[in-house]
Amino acid sequence: MLKRTFLTTGAAALALMTGLAAPLAAQGFPEKPITIVVPFPPGGSTDLLARQLGESISAQLGQPVVVENRGGAGGTVGANYVANADADGYTLLMGVTGSNAISAALRDDLPYDPVTDFDPVSIVISSPLVLVVNSESDFKSVEDVLAYAAENPETFTHGTPGVGTSMHMAGELFGLESDTKLLHVPYSGSAAALQDLLGGRIDAMFGDILVTSEYIGTGRLTALGVTGTQEHFLLEGVPTIAEAGLPAYAAFSWQGLFSPDGTPTETLDTLYGAVTSALEGEELQAMFRERGFLVEGMTPVDSKAFIASEVEKWTEVVDAAGLKQ
Repeated sequence: MLKRTFLTTGAAALALMTGLAAPLAAQGFPEKPITIVVPFPPGGSTDLLARQLGESISAQLGQPVVVENRGGAGGTVGANYVANADADGYTLLMGVTGSNAISAALRDDLPYDPVTDFDPVSIVISSPLVLVVNSESDFKSVEDVLAYAAENPETFTHGTPGVGTSMHMAGELFGLESDTKLLHVPYSGSAAALQDLLGGRIDAMFGDILVTSEYIGTGRLTALGVTGTQEHFLLEGVPTIAEAGLPAYAAFSWQGLFSPDGTPTETLDTLYGAVTSALEGEELQAMFRERGFLVEGMTPVDSKAFIASEVEKWTEVVDAAGLKQ
C-alpha cells in the first residue's frame, strides 16, 4: 500500500505561508534579471502561472523576470536545461508533475534526477483530477467501478492523453490501490478521449476538473470521485476516491518553482518569500479559482521532501504496471 500524500491547501496554506515567508531581500540577490524557464510552448497553464508569478516577483525584488519557453519531451528538455544551469537563483524552472516526478519513474535515460539535481523554491499550486463516466453509464459510484473491475480484469476502460500523463498515472494508482487492473486507452490528447467518453465508447476518464465540470453541470457526465484529499470547490458534494472506497488513494497534478541544486539557502528563502507574497495577491487568487487550482506554497524544505515522496510513489506505480521505458 502506498503512503498517502497530503498537500496543504486553501486558506490554511495561506495562513501557513504568511507565518513562514522569509524576508524579501537576501544580501546581494538579485542583482540582475531572473529567468523562469517554462518547459512547454507559450499559452498553457504553466506558462500563464510563470508569467503572472514572475510579474509579482519582479515588482517585489526590483529586477526583471523573463519567461523563456523551452518545450520538448514532456517538459524534460526545459527541466534538463535548468538542472545544468548555474545554481545562483537566476535561472529557475516552472516544473510540473511529469517533468519533476513521473518522468523519473518512467525513464531510465532521464538526464537529470528530480530529487538531487534541483533545489525547490516552492510547490506553488496543485490540482486533483476527477473520475467521470458518461451519465448513461451503469456505473454510479466508485464502489460500482471497484466491484466491476474486481470481477472483470482489464475490461473497464479509461481514456487518457497518453502514457505517463497524470491522468494515466491516476488510473494506474487506482488499480494498484484496489488490486484490480483497468484497461488503459491512450489518445493523442484529452479532447479526443473526452469525445469518446461522451460518445459512450470508453467507460471513464480521470479528467481535468475545469474541463469536465462543464459537462458534469449539464448532466452529460457523472462525477464519481475526486482524486484529492478533500472536496473540491468546483464539485461540491462529490466525494474523494479515498472516502468512496480506497482510503490510501491520492493523486494530484502540481506545478512548482525550482532552482538548480546547490543554490544558496538565503537565495531560496528570498525567492520563497516573494512567491508566498505573490500567492496572496488578488489577481493570482482569481486565476486559481477560475481554473480550479489549489494554493500550496510549500516551503523549500517541505517541497524537497514532497518531490522525493512523489518520485517514490510513481516509481512504485510504474514498476507494478510494467511501464518502465
